[in-house]
Amino acid sequence: MRWPKWRRRIMVALAAVLAVAAAVTVGHRVLAPAEVDTVARGAYPAAPAPPAGVIGRLPVAPLIVDGRLRVYAGTRQVYADQPVDGGHRTTPFWSYRRWPAELVGVLADGTIVVSHWSDGRLVALDARTGRVSWRADGPVPGLVPKPRRTYASTVWNPAGLHVARTADGRAVLVAAGPGLLDGYDLADGRRLWRVDRERGCIGVAGTTASGDLIGLDACPKPVTIEFRDAVTGAVRTRWRPPGAPKDLVVIPVGCREGRSGCRGVRVAGPDDSPGRGWLLGSGKPVAAPALDGTDTELDGEQALGTSAGVVTARSARTGAERWRRTDLGPVRILAVRPGRVYLLTERNDLVTLDPATGAERSRFPMDIGRDGTGWRPGRAYAGDGYVAVERVRQRAGPDDDDQAYFPMAEPVLLAAS
Repeated sequence: MRWPKWRRRIMVALAAVLAVAAAVTVGHRVLAPAEVDTVARGAYPAAPAPPAGVIGRLPVAPLIVDGRLRVYAGTRQVYADQPVDGGHRTTPFWSYRRWPAELVGVLADGTIVVSHWSDGRLVALDARTGRVSWRADGPVPGLVPKPRRTYASTVWNPAGLHVARTADGRAVLVAAGPGLLDGYDLADGRRLWRVDRERGCIGVAGTTASGDLIGLDACPKPVTIEFRDAVTGAVRTRWRPPGAPKDLVVIPVGCREGRSGCRGVRVAGPDDSPGRGWLLGSGKPVAAPALDGTDTELDGEQALGTSAGVVTARSARTGAERWRRTDLGPVRILAVRPGRVYLLTERNDLVTLDPATGAERSRFPMDIGRDGTGWRPGRAYAGDGYVAVERVRQRAGPDDDDQAYFPMAEPVLLAAS
C-alpha cells in the first residue's frame, strides 16, 4: 500500500532535518574549540648523569626541563618524553593539545612549562604531571614566522615570552603582543599589570638578571630603551646609548635561558652593524667594549670571543685579557651557560671549556651511527648540562624548504657535556 503524498513529504522533511542535525553535531565535535590534557601515568623520573658524548638524534628540538624531561612543540601540541638521555623520541610522558589555536611559544622555569597560543591564551603545565596549573588570557601574538619542522624557534627562542626573577626569588612571566605587554605571577597566573599602547609603539627584548624587563618605546622616535619593574610594570629607567641611531636593535647576551635573566645587551642600528656592548645592573647600562661585535658572548662580566682561530676571555668592562686558546682552530660559540662555554670546531667537534680558566672539560665529535659530520650547525641550545644542535645541509639557504634544508629525518643531535 502506498503512503499518501503528504505523509511521504513529512517523512522526507524529517529525514532531512535529522541529517542536518547529525552534520551539525559532528561538525561541532570536530571544529569546536577544545583542549585535551593527557597527564602522566608514571612517576616523575630521576635526573640522570650521563657521561659526556652524543646521546641520540631527534626529529624535533628538545627543551630540557628540570634535568629530567624533554619538552617538545607541535602545531597544536606541547608534550614531553623521558628519559632525558634517551637515544630517540619516545611515547609522550604527558601531552597537552588545543584546537583550533596554534602553539607559538613554549617557556620553562623550574617545573612550570608555559605555552602561548595564537589566540593569546597562556597555559601553564606542571612538568611533573602534565596537569594544567593555570590558564590566563594574554596578548594575541603578532606575526610569528612559521617554524621549521624541528620547532627549534618555538621552544629555544619563543617570541614575546620571558621570565623575570626578582631579588627575593619571585618569578614574573612577561608576555608581549603588538602594542601590549602583560605581567603575570608565574606561580598562579594572576595578571599583575598591563601596558596598552598603539600597535608598533612598544616591544620587549628580554629580561635582566636583576629582575627588570628590557622594553622598547618607539613612539615618538627616536627609539628609547626602558627598564621596567617586572612586578609592577613601572618604568625604572629610560635610556639611549650615546650616539645611537634613531632606530635600535637590542640583542640580549649572557642570558640564563633564551632571552631571560640577561646580564648584558648589544645595541645596534637596523643596518646589521655589529653594535656596541653594555653590561646591565641596577642602574643605567655600563659600556662593555669587549662585547662589541657579533662574535662575542657574555659569562658574568667576562666577554668570550672567537677570532682568527683564537678563543679569548676578556674583562667586558676593560678588555683586559684573562686567558686565550690558540689550539682549537676556527670555532663557533654555540652557547654559554654558568661554568660552561660550548664551542663547535670546523670538524664539528663539540668542545666544552671552563669559562673562568679556559680549561677543557670535554671534547668529542658531534656524530652518531653513520650520520657523519658533513653538515653545518643551525640553531643550538644548552641547558642542565645538555647541548642540542640542528644539523643543516652545507649549502642550504634560509629560503629552502625543510626537505632541502635538513639533511636527514632526525636532524637534531643531543649531547651531554
